[in-house]
Amino acid sequence: MISIKSQRELDKMRKAGEVVMLAHKRLEEMIAPGVTTKELDRIAAEVIKSKGAIASFKGVPCPYGGIDFPGVICASVNNEVIHGIPGDRVLKEGDIISIDIGAILDGYHGDAARTYPVGKVSPEAMKLILVTEEAFNRGMAQAVEGNRIRDISKAVQSYVEENGFSVVRDYVGHGIGREMHEEPQIPNYVSPQRGVRLEAGMTLAIEPMVNAGTWRVNVLNDGWTVVTADGSLSAHHENTIAVTSRGPEILTALY
Repeated sequence: MISIKSQRELDKMRKAGEVVMLAHKRLEEMIAPGVTTKELDRIAAEVIKSKGAIASFKGVPCPYGGIDFPGVICASVNNEVIHGIPGDRVLKEGDIISIDIGAILDGYHGDAARTYPVGKVSPEAMKLILVTEEAFNRGMAQAVEGNRIRDISKAVQSYVEENGFSVVRDYVGHGIGREMHEEPQIPNYVSPQRGVRLEAGMTLAIEPMVNAGTWRVNVLNDGWTVVTADGSLSAHHENTIAVTSRGPEILTALY
């Protein structure tokens, strides 16, 4: 069942989204060669706690029967697509890192991901980051009343493939609100189903996951980290948005 949010609920989600983006802003300032992903996780935890929020990801059960997720952030480097576990890995010049952050405030979730360059990166890596961000923008532009989920999916896939990259098919965007993952699912590719018709009050996490090579992925033995099957780079861009009568609104923003 798809939850339609009231203005009061949207206000709560904006506040949760602001916490997420405060954490992103702090991490963006920190990301540099020599920093570990564990350090980034520690700083994000401090920001989230300082705002009276709870980290959405920490303790989430593993879908493959492994350990509960141990981090506050997902930190996915280079060929890691999503769900990278923060640890002792040291970032190097030329790496790219996808950071996904979720926070719960007053019972509502905010969720956003960004891919950041570490120092100076290759032209291909920078193009991948920028194409992934623009793919999100193209998808969000279709999140208007009367459209269907498939319109979002088509906009994302078309733009990514026009630029020579591929969209991951094993993982999708999702509804969000009181739960981190709600209906509907939002594929980044055109599936046979058109999906539901969009209504004002729907809240969605639109999140293109874009690979430089094949769209195929594998899950590592830790049960969490998803990597590209061919070792190519991957980027991720996500925001929590609301469908409104005035058009789509990003809820993960600094107001």
